[in-house]
Amino acid sequence: MFYDTSYLKDGEIELRLRKANEAIPEKRWLPAYYFDICLPGGEKIGECDLRIGHNDKTYIGGNIGYSIDEAHRGRRYAAKACLLLLSLAKKHGMTHLYITCDPDNAASARTCVIAGGEYVETARIPEDNELYRDGKREAAVYRFEL
Repeated sequence: MFYDTSYLKDGEIELRLRKANEAIPEKRWLPAYYFDICLPGGEKIGECDLRIGHNDKTYIGGNIGYSIDEAHRGRRYAAKACLLLLSLAKKHGMTHLYITCDPDNAASARTCVIAGGEYVETARIPEDNELYRDGKREAAVYRFEL
């Protein structure tokens, strides 16, 4: 079941639902929301998504993904989007979630800390994971208590 997401705004950004996908068990994909991150006037400045639930893929790939267009970086928009998504995760009964990033991505690690995440570990990415096929070998894992 997917919830109304029209409340996901904080005065500086708003998350506009692009689509919601049901789980695809054979791929180990969880139900997910996909958003555009927009300024109040409607300008799209990035994207984010929230995967509902937990499995081996969310520990390595995270429950939340985000990207901010280069021209808008450095204003903590990604952290603000994550904080908005935490409220949606709570509505789904989640008690915690993970956000991961490349261990060399200092900006993304800072986003995780600003949004309230606690560093857990730098985990090896399993060979059967899509990230491994994309050339990534490790993920810095941050846990968020809801």
